Amino acid sequence: MSKQFNFTITKKLPGSMVRAGTITTPHGQIKTPAFIVVGTKATVKALIPEQVVSTGAQAVLANAYHLFLRPGHKLVDEAGGLGKFMNWSGPTFTDSGGFQVMSLGVGYKKVLSMESEIYDEEASMAKPGKRMATVDEDGVTFKSHLDGKKHRFTPEKSMQIQHGLGADIMFAFDECTALLNSYVYQKESLKRTHEWAIRCINEHDRLTKERKNKPYQALFGVVQGAQYEDLRRESAKFLGDLPFDGYGLGGAFEKKQLPTIVRWMNEELPEGKPKHLLGISEPDDMFAAVEQGVDTFDCVSPTRVGRNGSLYTPDGRVNIMNVKYRHDFTPVSDECSCYTCQNFTRAYIHHLFRAKEMLAATLASIHNEYFIVQLVASMRKAIINGTFFDFKDSWLKRYYKK
Repeated sequence: MSKQFNFTITKKLPGSMVRAGTITTPHGQIKTPAFIVVGTKATVKALIPEQVVSTGAQAVLANAYHLFLRPGHKLVDEAGGLGKFMNWSGPTFTDSGGFQVMSLGVGYKKVLSMESEIYDEEASMAKPGKRMATVDEDGVTFKSHLDGKKHRFTPEKSMQIQHGLGADIMFAFDECTALLNSYVYQKESLKRTHEWAIRCINEHDRLTKERKNKPYQALFGVVQGAQYEDLRRESAKFLGDLPFDGYGLGGAFEKKQLPTIVRWMNEELPEGKPKHLLGISEPDDMFAAVEQGVDTFDCVSPTRVGRNGSLYTPDGRVNIMNVKYRHDFTPVSDECSCYTCQNFTRAYIHHLFRAKEMLAATLASIHNEYFIVQLVASMRKAIINGTFFDFKDSWLKRYYKK
């Protein structure tokens, strides 16, 4: 690892994969485990950077696909990089765009397939002749969801975009398969993802030397293999032998399989490198991931469900638009120290949503991000204190008691 990027394990619970650590980047440290707040288009929706800081967030993750399309990675590079462009002084992540070029080209759900042209609304696959993304051995050709213009991502292109964006941590370009894909296709795709990983490393090395005046950017490989143990272990072993700075755990899998699949991967990956689980934020999933050795994760869910009136509490989520909150002059949670709970009532937030005021999304997003960020911070504290498993059991029992 570069001197500008490092990962140290500060506590590991005996007989388990649970650990706490510190990721060091050119723009600061991340105490792990940590939830990484998503700012897809170089903004956390409805929040200014100071409000993101108030949630306790240590880092922000932006999306290479969306920023490539608008405003363009060259403009962000000209502005001084992602952090400076969005006025965020802490560590930043960018994902490779691999999921978006395929999900936005085939369908808008995580369950998608690149194998079939058969249209199935529930499966969210492309209509015949309407597919907007196609995969070949060299890369992915896709049409922009904004204007339909054709673009092409290759491993090299993804690295060029992410270097231009300038995040502290970026991910290798991979093919994100789905549960609908057959085992044969999964195996073919895995070979492609592994070849792309090597190409990403080579281009990353070239760009790092070319841009030696820029802070070092860490590159994480992305493990795939769907729900197949042999493929997950094969991918983890293959990528684990390559000189990545850390690893992203990607792909689609059933919720009930999450801890098992994460364990398969982390049993094979190098212990001393950080592991990031992509697209996870439900409390039970985060506890399960941390139990299996995950250090960081990200998801748009806290702000997305918040904008729709769903707010987290220690006793589960509440729909603040429910009529019963119209005369409720208590905070969203008496136990929460976020700006929203310290200053506003359920009745007021209910009113904002009913009146379709923009402030509703802001107050809900502040609360939800704070809730999730602080939950993971509490996991870290419990790991250091050696009480993680007791904390997990009591917290989940209360949250899901309904």
